Amino acid sequence: MARETSQTLDRGLRVLELLAESPEGLTVTDIAGRLGVSRTVVYRLVVTLEQHGLLRRGSDGRARTGLAVLTLARHVQPLLRESAAPILRRLADSAGATVQLIVAEGDDGLTMAVVEPTRADVHVSTRVGQRTPLDRTAAGRAILAVRLYRPLEHGWSFATGEPEAGASSLAAPVVGVPGVEAAVTVVTVGDIDPALAGPGVVAAATELARALR
Repeated sequence: MARETSQTLDRGLRVLELLAESPEGLTVTDIAGRLGVSRTVVYRLVVTLEQHGLLRRGSDGRARTGLAVLTLARHVQPLLRESAAPILRRLADSAGATVQLIVAEGDDGLTMAVVEPTRADVHVSTRVGQRTPLDRTAAGRAILAVRLYRPLEHGWSFATGEPEAGASSLAAPVVGVPGVEAAVTVVTVGDIDPALAGPGVVAAATELARALR
């Protein structure tokens, strides 16, 4: 027996998925074309979602995800941290460095989880809840690369002097999980050899993506 579903709800959710994949925003005509439905149907969906704060329309007429999506996302954060914990622990101990899980909230990167190595003479100390503009860290740029459809050459983003002077960081995005914009980052004092650290960070990000699907 076919499962009973709500066509209207299905379309509304598909609108949100399209907007999540299109940070530049979409017009009603854009959405109608992608869903294969009339502009009238899309307009009603947009108005309803806007009333609930799930999307917002700018002066350019484009719809983008709304702040209420962040409120819903916060309820998923404990699951995200729980799934990431063992993966981050293994990476921190193998790399001998601090590992972070960074999640995008708008144009900022939110530090969702921090795991410090069990054994290391010196390591970078960071705190959960810290916010940094996405364009100022390796993790943020890894997230932006996915958001803007700009593949990273080696699958990771590397930076020196970030998040603080004397530190280096290397990050890989968590890819292929609807609604999740995140990156796994290794942060250490001194230099990082990307050729050595990169594959492990990419593997951890890939493992986390599989765990969340």
